[in-house]
Amino acid sequence: MNEAARGTIRDAAAADRATPAATAVRVGRRRATIGDGIASIVAILAAMLFFFPLYWAISNSLRRPAETFTVTGLGIPFVNFTPTLENWSQQFRVQEFYAAFLNSTVISFSAVAIALALGLPAAYALARFRFFTVPNKDLTVWFLSQRVLPPVATAVPFFIVFSALDLLDSRIALTLVTATFVLPFCVVICRQTFYDLPIELEEAALVDGCNRITALVRVVLPLALPALVVVTFFSFTHAWNEFLYAHVFTSTNNARTITTGLANFMSADVFFWGPLMASTVMSALPPVVMFLVLQRWVVQGLTLGGVKG
Repeated sequence: MNEAARGTIRDAAAADRATPAATAVRVGRRRATIGDGIASIVAILAAMLFFFPLYWAISNSLRRPAETFTVTGLGIPFVNFTPTLENWSQQFRVQEFYAAFLNSTVISFSAVAIALALGLPAAYALARFRFFTVPNKDLTVWFLSQRVLPPVATAVPFFIVFSALDLLDSRIALTLVTATFVLPFCVVICRQTFYDLPIELEEAALVDGCNRITALVRVVLPLALPALVVVTFFSFTHAWNEFLYAHVFTSTNNARTITTGLANFMSADVFFWGPLMASTVMSALPPVVMFLVLQRWVVQGLTLGGVKG
């Protein structure tokens, strides 16, 4: 290619860059780059804001009692102080902590099991059958309305009922009341999932000799596994973090959960910050571990019902 041809190409490129359309494209790209940078900075600041309390709890759980109020700055381990597991080992020797942890585990898993056992058939029925003249969507909204009701509004009625049944300060009472509040979430989410599944799969199973129950167990539930995982995870998290009813219905260590048991580390005006932070971090581990184990199904289940192009 001779020099004249190269000059022609350069002139054409320069003319193209000088056109209003090309200028607008370059300005748009520059603005998009600046916007992405600002969005990234805001996201980082928001993440730091939300994760700082968790970091501060972990940092305090690794300090000795004398260092709790003497460490300055951000309390960075190995910089501002030498970390130790003394508070963690101390908590492992506290019997009340074991009892509260066991109570939370039993109550949470029991409440989730009851919610799934009652919610799955109800969700399947709302997705596949009609009930007289009442639209199924209205029944679904009624289930959802139970989540709108503030828990404190039902604390006194539940207390009166459990007191009459002599179930106060027991795991049974906390299990039943917790299952009551996670059941609507299970019904609403699973109903929409069952409704989106092709009904032809169930009809084929019925032709092959299955009844409604076996079709639900062998065909529908395996296909709805991601949604079931989502329901299980969020129901367990809600049950594990429940505080109001655990505080109102318990008075001894017989049924005291981990959320109310943390208050035992505060006595009058004395706060044992090291053990309190260590037990707080340990109490937050089960939902985190469950999410890490079920992460793939949780992410897949959260996208169910999305619009597909």
